[in-house]
Amino acid sequence: MKRTERILVVDDEEDILITLRFFLKQHFESVQTEHNPNLLPRHLRNGEFDLVLLDMNFRKGDTSGQEGLAWLEKIKTLDPTISVIMITAHGEVEMAVEAVKKGAIDFVVKPWRNEKLLASISAALRLRESVQEVQQLQSKKAVLQSEIDQQYSKIIGESEQMQQIFNTIQKVAATDANILLLGENGTGKELIARAIHRQSPRHQEVFISVDLGAIPDSLFESELFGHKKGSFTDAHEDRVGRFEVASDGTLFLDEIGNLSLPLQAKLLTALQTRQIRKLGSNQLQQINIRLICATNMPLYEMIKDSSFRQDLLYRINTVEITLPPLRDRKDDIPLLADHFLKIYAPKYQKPKLKLAKGTLQKLSEYHWPGNIRELRHSVERAVILCETDALLPSDFLFHEKAADSSTALSTDNLNLEEMERWTVKQAIQKHQGNITKAAKELGLTRAALYRRMEKYGF
Repeated sequence: MKRTERILVVDDEEDILITLRFFLKQHFESVQTEHNPNLLPRHLRNGEFDLVLLDMNFRKGDTSGQEGLAWLEKIKTLDPTISVIMITAHGEVEMAVEAVKKGAIDFVVKPWRNEKLLASISAALRLRESVQEVQQLQSKKAVLQSEIDQQYSKIIGESEQMQQIFNTIQKVAATDANILLLGENGTGKELIARAIHRQSPRHQEVFISVDLGAIPDSLFESELFGHKKGSFTDAHEDRVGRFEVASDGTLFLDEIGNLSLPLQAKLLTALQTRQIRKLGSNQLQQINIRLICATNMPLYEMIKDSSFRQDLLYRINTVEITLPPLRDRKDDIPLLADHFLKIYAPKYQKPKLKLAKGTLQKLSEYHWPGNIRELRHSVERAVILCETDALLPSDFLFHEKAADSSTALSTDNLNLEEMERWTVKQAIQKHQGNITKAAKELGLTRAALYRRMEKYGF
């Protein structure tokens, strides 16, 4: 079966054109010939060619090859992806090498052997196909990254706290400094991380997000550093780790406070040396990433408790950004609620929906232990369930356990979970945030208290 790639042969010798056309038509469906190089641009504009066979000289007695180089540059200007093989005489090999440096794939010396010519053409077409695949993958990556970024594109906020954060982002984004984002769950740490990436010199490269809290200790090295086939029982093929995937881009390590001490040591070594070693390999591999980490855990308290390495903290927090909980930036609640309404009202075919004034007051008075994430889910739920053209206060039903933490525990409420929440809160307040003392009074370890703090959104 003949190949479908389209070939154009340009040579001023009619015998050469006839010979090449006869030979190539045995292998390719489309072969065009042209003796006048001045018509090259018209051919390229009128047809899509995969390969051009181009003579080095077109004037009688001229052996300089300059005209061929000039037409090579013209072809590459008109179509940078097209493959070009130069046709040259014996005395012009050095000039043909120069042509390869300027973008030609190969050169064929007259008189040629048909087998060698066909092999050169096949190799050039394979290379072009590979280049096109890479370009397609890069285009797909750019589109996918753009679609992902659209989900995280807007940071909503006009409060003083958010303006300070915007100012910090602007300062640090242009650098390669390691960033540590601190804040409760749902405050938008990944949103901020992506904003930093988009404004950085690495914005055209990938942003890779890794939830360290979701990776079992046994898979940590495989997931982050990769592995070789056969390195362990289930390693049926080579695997690329997240560090390698994020090369030249940004690596976002979320929930870094959940790492065990042995894994902290492995991560620290990789960050210090800027090298990784895949499981099952003896070869070290250089890494080039912009690192952003995030956690809702109190890392400084954990250092005192020896559950987080101080040297790792120093490595990851060249710049530290603390995101305020939603209850501390209530001026932004109407903006955020309106933003989410504009997302979900069209999604659920309720484009006329508005927020009633009383609703905004109720939303502003609630303390939002789940922060922006909880607000988003609350608006979506209200849009789905509402029966009028306005979201009323009654459309927002908050669970009793999420009541304002400043409210004293009622003696009529004997719910164990609510009582535990109230007790933990009281112990922390009593000891003015000293986790060690609060844990001791509650009869808990510091780690157990941290888990309860995370559970209840403290």
